[in-house]
Formats: sequence, C-alpha cells, structure tokens
Amino acid sequence: MKKIIIALLFSPAFLFANEIATVQNNTVDQEITIANLARNVDHTKWNTLLKKNVSSTGKVNYKGFLRDKKKLESYLDLLEANIPNSSWSRNATLSYWINVYNAYTVKLIVDNYPVKSIKEISNPWGKKFFKLGGKSYSLEQVEHEILRKMGEPRIHFAINCASYSCPNLLNEAYTEAKLSKQLAAVAKDFINDKTKNTITASSIEISEIFNWFGGDFKTKGSIIDFLNQYSTIKINSKAKISFKDYNWNLNE
Repeated sequence: MKKIIIALLFSPAFLFANEIATVQNNTVDQEITIANLARNVDHTKWNTLLKKNVSSTGKVNYKGFLRDKKKLESYLDLLEANIPNSSWSRNATLSYWINVYNAYTVKLIVDNYPVKSIKEISNPWGKKFFKLGGKSYSLEQVEHEILRKMGEPRIHFAINCASYSCPNLLNEAYTEAKLSKQLAAVAKDFINDKTKNTITASSIEISEIFNWFGGDFKTKGSIIDFLNQYSTIKINSKAKISFKDYNWNLNE
C-alpha cells in the first residue's frame, strides 16, 4: 500500500495538479498585492503640479496653476473617485485628506483669481464646493471633522490656507510612504521660520495657529513642550507667550 501511495505522489498527473494549484495560489497572491496597491490614490499628478508651481519657500504661482487648470481638475477627479475606506492605512488616509485640503484650496483661488486674499472670496471655508465619493464637502469639514479628529497636530503645518501667515504649501504631494518624515519636516520648518514665529528662551511670539487650535498641541503637555520638540532654541517652561497678527494676504 505504501508503495502505491508513493507511486501516486510522484505520478505525472499528481505533479501536474500540484503545479496548477501553485500557479493558482501565486495568481491569487498577485491579485491581492495588486488590490492592496490599488487601495491608495496615486498623487503623482499633484506632485508634478506642486513641483512646477510652488517654490521651495512656499510661494505659489497661481497663474501657473490657472494655466494648468485641466491638469489640476484631472487630479481632483482622481480624488473624487477614490475616497479612503477602512482598508487604507492611517498614513494613506491622512495623506489623502491633506492633499484634498491643499488641492481644493488652490482650486478655490484659481476659480476666483485674481484676488489679494482668500478672505475676499465669499465663505471660503464653509462653502461646500466640491464632492468626494458623491458627498459634498467644505474645507472646514475636511479640517475640523476629519483631519483634526485623527489626532495628529502636525496637520496644522501641512494644510495651507493660501495666506502669507499660513504654513508654507509644501512643493510635493504628501504620500503614505513619506508622511512621517514630511510632517516632522514641515513642523520644524514652520516653528523655526522667523517670519511666522519669534522664539527666544524667555519669551515667544508665535502664530495664532497655536492659539486657535491650542488644544490640539496640548495632548501631551504644554504648547512650549510641543514647540521644544522642533525648536532650535530651547524655550523655558515659564517663557512669556504672545501671538502674532495674522497676515491673510495671498501667498504668491
């Protein structure tokens, strides 16, 4: 009986069947891998537009975006058709919504250009002027109801409100793979930018962002504790705190 079983195991028919099963399993694995890759949006189109129309210091060429409006809208169509779901990673989801906020802010300016300030536009943050997955959204919904609720205070240095006092618009798209490094970099750049914050060991005059969204920065200590994670100057725990006036002029 053992000899018969061994003979069957090495018979051409058995080996062929086993080969088919292996191919099928590999095909399933490949399909799963492809499905996983397809879960997240490819932000290459947005990355290309940012590289072309935003300087390394965050100056935005809205005239350039206006010329590239069809390319911008093509990217926005991609965002609309690929809203995050539960299979996405946290970083992929964060990247998506940060890019949504920034790309639709650029669209808002482009659609109303020329303007001297985003505040010249009627209800710029509250108006539901775009759709994602068939649902209408406003910029403030994206910021307050989605991004802020994800518990990542550094999003405030990543989303850009098209104004001089805002954190600079990064001239590359946020992506799942690079998000951690990108958020650390923009936090450090913003906090140490002397046009946005004035920091000494004993006193700090900082952006109104830290006043408006103070609670977001105090989940693990004080505002100063948060700043000291990124500030090149060590701030005393009892340093005097004041806030700068906000410049809403367009960041071009």
